[in-house]
Amino acid sequence: MDNSDIVSYLKDFDNETKNLKLELMKICWFMRGGMAWQESLNLSPDERAIVSQLVKENMETTKKSGQPFF
Repeated sequence: MDNSDIVSYLKDFDNETKNLKLELMKICWFMRGGMAWQESLNLSPDERAIVSQLVKENMETTKKSGQPFF
């Protein structure tokens, strides 16, 4: 690996880290205090996917019902 490969790898890793943090922050926000930041850090990838799917389904239900969400 040369320096440019290492820099590229580190940039990709940094982007993945930021995306994971954003996903976890969204989960915490949608859970409205039902999940703290530290708890979200312990979620496995499967658990994150399940919670994200639940949030998506609830958003769709809210839109269909016309009930306020925020």
